[in-house]
Amino acid sequence: MGEVDAEVLAYTAGRDRILDLALVEAECMGTAAHATMLARVPVEPPLLTPTAVQRVIAELRKILADSAAGRFAITLADQDVHLAVERRLTEKLGELGRRVHACRSRNDQIALDLRLFARVRLAETTAAAADLARALIAFGRWHRRTPMAGRTHMQPAMPSSVGLWASAWAEGLLDDWILLQAAYDLNDQCPLGSAAGYGVPVPIDRPLTSALLGFSRPVHNVLHASHARGKVESAILSALGQVMLTLSRLAQDLILFSMPEFAYFRLPAEFTTGSSIMPQKRNPDVLELVRAKAAKVLAQAGLAAEILRAAPSGYNRDLQEIKEPFLEGFEVTISSLRILTALVKGLEADPEALRRGFRPEVFATDRALELVATGIPFRDAYHQVKAQLDRLVDQSPDQALAAKRHLGAPMGLDWAALAARVRQAATWAQRVCARHRACRDRLLNPEPA
Repeated sequence: MGEVDAEVLAYTAGRDRILDLALVEAECMGTAAHATMLARVPVEPPLLTPTAVQRVIAELRKILADSAAGRFAITLADQDVHLAVERRLTEKLGELGRRVHACRSRNDQIALDLRLFARVRLAETTAAAADLARALIAFGRWHRRTPMAGRTHMQPAMPSSVGLWASAWAEGLLDDWILLQAAYDLNDQCPLGSAAGYGVPVPIDRPLTSALLGFSRPVHNVLHASHARGKVESAILSALGQVMLTLSRLAQDLILFSMPEFAYFRLPAEFTTGSSIMPQKRNPDVLELVRAKAAKVLAQAGLAAEILRAAPSGYNRDLQEIKEPFLEGFEVTISSLRILTALVKGLEADPEALRRGFRPEVFATDRALELVATGIPFRDAYHQVKAQLDRLVDQSPDQALAAKRHLGAPMGLDWAALAARVRQAATWAQRVCARHRACRDRLLNPEPA
């Protein structure tokens, strides 16, 4: 790659030697697909023979095994996973290893690796979100008749239930899945073969490599394949950010409603921490960190877009700085989903404390609407109830809930439909992961030539 000053090399390589260890499988898959395609390019002499492809793939399998065992290293001289794999192929296969890079660039290699990585991680995020939604639905359904004062502006507002509260967060996660699917669809295009962004003067078969790698289609315009870098990552991080927004607000509710002043919920003791000076403290550190980590993922989405904002057309090295926040965004989101799932499974509700939250004025709106049902205009009923709030002291939270049976109200929740949506999300994630594994196995364990 030419002579480069040692300090410049260290600066430009950055943390890729560490970060790219997460991309070894994707790099091996991409190299296997590219080598398979090169053997079919109609030129003489052939760029690669079928036997040569078998030798390359055999060595790629060894690289994967070494990576899984922690024996595959990316050196500073390598700079990244692409050159590390190429170095290994050249060391083991000689001239054959030097032929594999024909008709591709590190630009389309990293674009491909990140898309393959994101494909699996988006599925894992969906699966984790489905698990949390399932836990929230189970908690809510168990407490579907447990009254809970609904709040606006954090002030007591109207009669509600623990079931409505918990299933609202579950439905929020299911809506977030729609965004994850949209990000997946955007990501589901193969950039391989775009090389440096301007194509190559060789009749390569880009649809073939796209199909071999399990994408729905190639990115059509080779320059756009380069331009999409950073933009795809920002869109994915934005979708992850929406998931984290849901988690952050759920965490805030759990912090508030588990305070002694509320005591609506009891957090599992193993998800709280003590104090170095105050013996009595059990702090909701996990939930506080979820709030902070949500801010990080949201900032990472903005960071990716901001890095890209002033970039001219074609490849620019600025894009390298998007990789770390992109990889971290997945790690933070998935780990946050998993830890909240475990917390919710151990969450307890205190029905007596929840009932104590029903001050008489909580029933004011319901009473006004009862008057409307007798023929009184709403605004007249509103003022009548407002002037007689002291008459609401004997209202029953249970009767108030029982009256709310329309779609989506506390006693009108379609638990079966919510559970079906969770199963749909989980099944989608399983299918994506299964297709990826099948694609990987076909590429790296092909039938003998």
